[in-house]
Amino acid sequence: MAEPPKSSLRPVARGEASSPAAGVVGEVVRPSDVPARPESYGVTPEEPPRKTLRLLGALRPKARGTEVERQARANAAARAKGAICGDDAIQGVSIGRVPGKISGCGIDNAVRVRSVSGVALSTHAVMDCTTARALKNWVDRGLKPAVRRGGGVSQIRVVAHYACRTRNNQKGARISEHGKGRAIDIAGFTLRDGAKVSVLEDWSGSKHSKALRSMHGAACGPFGTVLGPNANRFHRDHFHFDTARYRSGTYCK
Repeated sequence: MAEPPKSSLRPVARGEASSPAAGVVGEVVRPSDVPARPESYGVTPEEPPRKTLRLLGALRPKARGTEVERQARANAAARAKGAICGDDAIQGVSIGRVPGKISGCGIDNAVRVRSVSGVALSTHAVMDCTTARALKNWVDRGLKPAVRRGGGVSQIRVVAHYACRTRNNQKGARISEHGKGRAIDIAGFTLRDGAKVSVLEDWSGSKHSKALRSMHGAACGPFGTVLGPNANRFHRDHFHFDTARYRSGTYCK
């Protein structure tokens, strides 16, 4: 029996293809059989316009510089180092137990807060973490949304925080929430443009009146007691916020 042509038994090499027109299995396509590239016919593939290439380059995100990344890491480390109450937005130091001079006063796990959500406190205020978190909640949802002028608030003017005393310093009265580390008194604010806002002077008949009344109302909820100029003569010049809780709910006046 005659042997088949050797060429028909040779495996097709990688990159080669069978010619369907040849009708013979295993026939190799020669380079000369491959159609020429369009350029050989005088046709050049269309390229994107230079303007499009420039726009694409502009849209491409730029790599952050090493100095920017280094500063971002440093800022994050600083926030983490100064964080208290498990929240980077509450900055200060933990000071532990604060004993009271009279029965009913004192704080088991006190903190000294210097800023909340980027807003500084004029006096670093001593309180417990429940009150610090309530203050942060109010700054984020009450204070900042209320103040549209002057670039926002840069500082809260604190006039009272922890103090072992009776309510309104009245003899024979119950221990104040200040004496338990659950209260803070705020007399005003400094805006980023340097303007001053005072509870005493701006509560009524001022361009800041609406903002003060809005932030006062927003404190009802985060805090258990909210007192202002309409409460009594003791609060004509400041807001009193504390985290005492009552069966009847938040007391706001």
